[in-house]
Amino acid sequence: NKVLAPETVLKQRKIAEKAAIEKTAKAAVTKKQRREKRQVIFKRAEQYVKEYRQQEREEIRLRRLAKSAGNFYVPAQPKLAVVIRTKGIKKIAPKPRKVLQLMRLLQINNAVFVRLTYATTQMLQIITPFAAWGTPNLKTVKELIYKRGYAKVNKQRIPITDNSIIEQNLGRYGIICVEDLVHEIFTVGPNFKVANNFLWPFKLSNPTGGWSGRKVRHFIEGGDAGNREEFINALVRKMN
Repeated sequence: NKVLAPETVLKQRKIAEKAAIEKTAKAAVTKKQRREKRQVIFKRAEQYVKEYRQQEREEIRLRRLAKSAGNFYVPAQPKLAVVIRTKGIKKIAPKPRKVLQLMRLLQINNAVFVRLTYATTQMLQIITPFAAWGTPNLKTVKELIYKRGYAKVNKQRIPITDNSIIEQNLGRYGIICVEDLVHEIFTVGPNFKVANNFLWPFKLSNPTGGWSGRKVRHFIEGGDAGNREEFINALVRKMN
């Protein structure tokens, strides 16, 4: 005598089979989409590398051209700065305190990217004794984002472990991967403000070997504060 399975069990089996088929189909679609997206990301990365190299070569060409004509080559004014807070919270006047707050530099050794305009330059002058800043190169921007990059999602600090985090939050601006984010920041593109606000302020360590001397002194006086132009890259490398 055959024992028939209860109808509820048969129903559950059917539902489970249907769910398994749907899951397999969905996984296949997701896999295909990921592969296509990866190809797009690789193409974009190649394009950016080509663009960066072209910029470097153009700079070298103009420099050589000026030298051969007996002139001096004056490079364009930098559009991007990286600002690092070097002082704690004690004995800071209200105005510099407010500027540090506006720049999201709330803790010592915090770092942020800033678009250089007349207004931001004036703000940087106000916080000179309490911060170090300069012009970052491509390597510095990449290292900061890849190693210390955290996203601000729903006011929470989320590590950037996957391109999907970037795509979900910045996809509507055409930024779908880390390379897009690096490019937008480094070139100070049209969506720089959104991309920069998406990044949580970088939390750096104390520099390897310690600070050079009295931190509040200006860099040109043997201290660490103030504008150090391209020498900021060496400091970031020590702190990263």
